[in-house]
Amino acid sequence: CTPSYATFLGETVREMGIRYAVLTMVTRDDLPDGGAQLIAETVAAIHRLGDTRIEVLVSDFNGNDAALDKVLDSPIDVFNHNIEMAPSLYHRVRPRADYRQSLRVLKRAAERGTVPVKSGFMVGLGETFAELESLMGDLREAGVSILTIGQYLRPTMNNVPVEKYWSPEEFQELEAAARNMGFPHVFAGPLVRSSYMADTLFGELNRV
Repeated sequence: CTPSYATFLGETVREMGIRYAVLTMVTRDDLPDGGAQLIAETVAAIHRLGDTRIEVLVSDFNGNDAALDKVLDSPIDVFNHNIEMAPSLYHRVRPRADYRQSLRVLKRAAERGTVPVKSGFMVGLGETFAELESLMGDLREAGVSILTIGQYLRPTMNNVPVEKYWSPEEFQELEAAARNMGFPHVFAGPLVRSSYMADTLFGELNRV
């Protein structure tokens, strides 16, 4: 990806008439800044070529604050970084990730106070309700205001198996617990994903 490719993406968004774009990324540990500059260039191009609202869903940039600031300094409307799962599962499912580092990324974004901060996690990997309550408490303390909760679905037989399919009623209980903790915006359900109803939510944010 280069600035010219970022411009191409910006032009594509404009030509397609996209009013709300969720810009996501793969982890780019091969780049010194984790791909932050590429994200910032793409956001700038989309913003320059139209009036599309932009949500970014990014990695933790390996804890590189300067890289994170490149993204936070760009003209975004929502900052999203997923915590993914309960911390007790990291060693088995996400051994290269760092739960506390993700919380620090979210907190740094929230402390800016410029855009809403969003995060999400999956259930069904063997976590307990109590663990999820603790996880949600950590996210709220970090300053997250938008929360998504969805069911883990096994992509391939090479991935970890589903330990449990949470019922719609249990998702309702999770949503109620999150709202009781002070989350103003919560989406919880078996098919909920990071960008679920993202444009509709942004409209609600601006009506508040």
